[in-house]
Amino acid sequence: MGLLDANGNRRIVAAGVDTAAVFEIGSITKVFTASVLSNMVARGEVKLDDPVANYLPRAVRMPVRVRPITLLDLATQSSGLPRLPDNFAPRDSSNPYADYSVQQLYEFLSRYQLPRDPGASYEYSNLGVGLLGHALALRAGMSYEQLVTRRILTHLGMRETAITLTPAMRARLAPGHDVGGNVVPNWDLPTLAGAGALRSTARDMLTFLAANLDTSATPMARGLRQTHEPRQATDNPNLKVGLAWHILSRPVGNIVWHNGGTGGYRSFIGFDPARRIGVVVLSNLNRSVDDLGYHLLDESFPLTPPPQRHTEVAVDSLVLARYVGDYELAPTFHIAITREGAHLFAQATAQPRFPIFAESDSSFFLKVVDAQITFQPDGLVLHQNGQQLPGRKLH
Repeated sequence: MGLLDANGNRRIVAAGVDTAAVFEIGSITKVFTASVLSNMVARGEVKLDDPVANYLPRAVRMPVRVRPITLLDLATQSSGLPRLPDNFAPRDSSNPYADYSVQQLYEFLSRYQLPRDPGASYEYSNLGVGLLGHALALRAGMSYEQLVTRRILTHLGMRETAITLTPAMRARLAPGHDVGGNVVPNWDLPTLAGAGALRSTARDMLTFLAANLDTSATPMARGLRQTHEPRQATDNPNLKVGLAWHILSRPVGNIVWHNGGTGGYRSFIGFDPARRIGVVVLSNLNRSVDDLGYHLLDESFPLTPPPQRHTEVAVDSLVLARYVGDYELAPTFHIAITREGAHLFAQATAQPRFPIFAESDSSFFLKVVDAQITFQPDGLVLHQNGQQLPGRKLH
């Protein structure tokens, strides 16, 4: 965890790991992708309203509805593209993005039909920002990692942020853990790198925070400030989106933030531009740290109570067999329950398949995330993030 105060003083606090430990930062990568976009706009290499299709091979037919999807649409999570493509079917659920190829991406884009107009509404999309990073890298004629390193990381002196780890960084990599405390594999995102592939340290992330709070007139400071400008509304009237950053408005001032999560890590970065303070929380346990990040920026935000402990029990195979089927929680969101021997698995729409573990004949829990499923005679209820989402069994 790193803290930046109004005088520019930095403090790093670590528990269970070294203060120089390296973590996967997951979707915080998206604000680096947006920073690259702002840099390329300032250099005249691209424009925010350029169609994404301009920077993809001609054979790729980007979906169009009323107008083309632009770079701005991707950066503000309002492209109309889904969270993940429907041909996302990982061979290894513990490293789900590793085998998703550029060819699969192009195939999906060329046949997808947009459900709404680009720019019409907010929908968080790993696919969209991953595509943005891919398109910008093609425009620049280099890999995404080379692009973000040359345009952002090197200029800020961030030598501990990368996708490809140096031997020194690998030696300091904190092993990731699922919510059950089990060590899990690291993630690789070769095609959608701009959505979540970076690894970093608290020290480097404090450097990035300081750069985002820089009010000087340097080109880098101006470009980063432009990523914080509210550009897109969300379903929450107090929440808007800039270029990847989320801006939470409050009576006492805004909080500009983003979070991230991979198989064994969670992360949060945020700052208050009026009070000129910032915080980064990096964890090698896949359990949300958002509450801690918000609380450190504003103590009126409550801390989440520790999660309930679950104990696995054995359930008769005939009972398990009754739960196999497809459950509809929303027209576009289903959970498929499958069985292998004495074990059940749950797979949500456009997500990997994960095992679920019984704590009673009808109550099951996941270890990869803090979520539970209760089976009922005609369906199930998903308990996650304080919500209870019912789903009816289709077959």
